[in-house]
Amino acid sequence: MAANPPTRAVPALRGGPSAWSDAISASWRSSMRFRATAITLMATSLAIFIICVVIALVIRSDLFESRKDEALHNARAAVSAAQKQLDSGQTGDDRATIAAVWGEAQRVLGRTASSSRIVGFISETQGDGYTPTGFRSLEYSSNQMTISDELHTRVTQVRNRQAWQSIPLPQSDGSEAAGIVVGQLLEFRGVGTYEVYIAYDLIDADETLLFVQRTLWFAGITLVALIAAISWLVLRSVSAPIIEAAETSERLAAGDLEVRLPVHGEDELASLGRSFNAMADSIQSQIKELAELSLVQQRFVSDVSHELRTPLTTIRLAAEMINDTREDFDPVTARTAELLHTQVQRFETLLADLLEISRYDAGSVQLEVEATSLAQLAEEMVEQLRPLAAAHDTELRLVAPGGYSPVDMDPRRVRRVLRNLIGNAIEHGEGEPIIVTVDSDQRAVAVGVRDFGLGMRPEDAEHVFDRFWRADPSRKRTIGGTGLGLSIALGDAKLHRGTLEVWSELGVGTNFVLTIPRSADVEIGRGPVPLEPEDSVVDLVDVTEPITVRGVRDLMHDADPSGRDDAVTGSADADGDDAGHGPAEQREQSS
Repeated sequence: MAANPPTRAVPALRGGPSAWSDAISASWRSSMRFRATAITLMATSLAIFIICVVIALVIRSDLFESRKDEALHNARAAVSAAQKQLDSGQTGDDRATIAAVWGEAQRVLGRTASSSRIVGFISETQGDGYTPTGFRSLEYSSNQMTISDELHTRVTQVRNRQAWQSIPLPQSDGSEAAGIVVGQLLEFRGVGTYEVYIAYDLIDADETLLFVQRTLWFAGITLVALIAAISWLVLRSVSAPIIEAAETSERLAAGDLEVRLPVHGEDELASLGRSFNAMADSIQSQIKELAELSLVQQRFVSDVSHELRTPLTTIRLAAEMINDTREDFDPVTARTAELLHTQVQRFETLLADLLEISRYDAGSVQLEVEATSLAQLAEEMVEQLRPLAAAHDTELRLVAPGGYSPVDMDPRRVRRVLRNLIGNAIEHGEGEPIIVTVDSDQRAVAVGVRDFGLGMRPEDAEHVFDRFWRADPSRKRTIGGTGLGLSIALGDAKLHRGTLEVWSELGVGTNFVLTIPRSADVEIGRGPVPLEPEDSVVDLVDVTEPITVRGVRDLMHDADPSGRDDAVTGSADADGDDAGHGPAEQREQSS
């Protein structure tokens, strides 16, 4: 049988940022495909971002260096052409000739400089004749190019060398553009030496850099989107079979033994599918064998138990007759008759427990429900087992602040649970007092049986409800028992939709708590009787003074006039008699 296609719920991205964050977190935890795609996308984006930034910086540096070299070359060529013009001109002392030569040199400088921002300052004069003043281009203004003292110093001190500096150049629209200014000396022999500064803007380099950056970012974003799409498709092809295998495993674990994985191809996923299907076939066959074996075992136990009842009844009657006349026998035969009678009773108890277990296994157990007071049941079992406790030098104490209101339960099964719990406490209590606590709240009633014996280790307490399990196999049973009592007690608790829990600590003692809800649709939660006790046996001495049912009612009325348990007055009549059990004053609930 092929598995259904995977149907993973995808959280809807609705609402505000908080809902988006929750949806992304849920997808991150539940979807391997989303997680792998997100990791790939983030790693790829980071790598592409770093690469784009590095490339942009390298291109920017190369563009600047290229534009700078071009500006230096143009400035050098312009100054050289002007210098040649000055060197070839015949000046003499004629002022007009000097002015003409100087004007022609300026025109040559302007034509070859490839810049409209040129300025010249006289640095030093030569001779006593006429010395022309500095010059400037028509587009030059003092606020467009500022010559720093550092650049002025380098130009005047280093002759026949160029000096340059980066500056911002104001534009006609009020903005600023990056630029460089190149300075060099121009010598007019016999007249003077001039500082020539030529400014070049880098607008074209900025535009080229901006274009390159836009191209890089567009290419990077496109590449990230392509990688994300490719990763999603690849991961989908890989993760879909894995998700399908996970959902098929869940269905198999839920009990659908017929579910199988579809197998396509010969790759690793196909090998996984074949292995999974083989495992499922093996599990299915083993479960069927175990189920058949369990049915055979249940039928065998049930049939044998039923078949043994008739001969066991005959044997029990014969054993009772022999035991009744054992005083006429010699001591050895009398002891044998007594042992025979005891073991036949134990065998009958074991047979009854086996029959009960077989009914639980067959699912044919039904409750005989009636409204019953748990406190009264506990009182009955304490009084019934008090002689057994006295034989083991153990003191039974009943503390019942609640639990008197009638609750629908099967009294026979609850009595059996209490008999088993109190009997185990007597056997393992090492002679210490045993505290039986009954209490109730709005949701449930509960009874706890606490002993102060040897206790158990946590790993032993986990198996205490297993069939035929014993914490210490070498320990001799002093009361008897079949090893099925606690298992049956747990089944009785579950039939009532209640719980039976155990707390135990080595060297401290053990506490069993049975909790029964007041109705089937009530969630018990934390029961009225705590599982882990907080008080030691010394702390409970004053609490467990002899208390009668009337005394409990009076104490509760004094402590809370409104009444903690509505059934205190309902469980005892106006004369103080406990319902159906005689005067409460004549029966103490604790020794």
